[in-house]
Amino acid sequence: MALLTILEFPDPRLRTIAEPVEQVDDEIRQLIDDMFETMYDAPGIGLAATQVNVHKQVIVIDLSEDRSEPLVLINPKVTLLADELEEMQEGCLSVPGFYETVERPNRIRVECLNRQGETQIFEAEGLLAVCVQHEMDHLNGKLFVDYLSNLKRTRIRSKLEKKHKQEQLQH
Repeated sequence: MALLTILEFPDPRLRTIAEPVEQVDDEIRQLIDDMFETMYDAPGIGLAATQVNVHKQVIVIDLSEDRSEPLVLINPKVTLLADELEEMQEGCLSVPGFYETVERPNRIRVECLNRQGETQIFEAEGLLAVCVQHEMDHLNGKLFVDYLSNLKRTRIRSKLEKKHKQEQLQH
């Protein structure tokens, strides 16, 4: 397994739309293992392949404290099951250090392939529903900052650009 580099906003590669996975093979399973290792190391609860500059429809999620509930979503499709929106604080490994309130539907149905390439269908609500939608956005080239006001998004962009410049000067 290997730690992958997580792209950070405003990197334009985060806007790339992911392609469906044609075949769940050893290469995809290796990507999944590397993504879990990267997500746990960060630490985070969800990671989309787009965030590690692999533009395939692969998401890993684990909401458990002890890393015991790894969830793999390949080529996910989401159906909204409720019109009610839920406000939740969201953060993102690609937007480190920033947490903002985002409104999203609170109940969804997910259809995807698992690590073995088998179809799985499940319903999610609360944090899992938010996490799935957040990671799905990444596969579509969208970030949680896109839900914020222009002012907030610009402020976050400026702070991260400044941080990236300082990091480059140190290397």
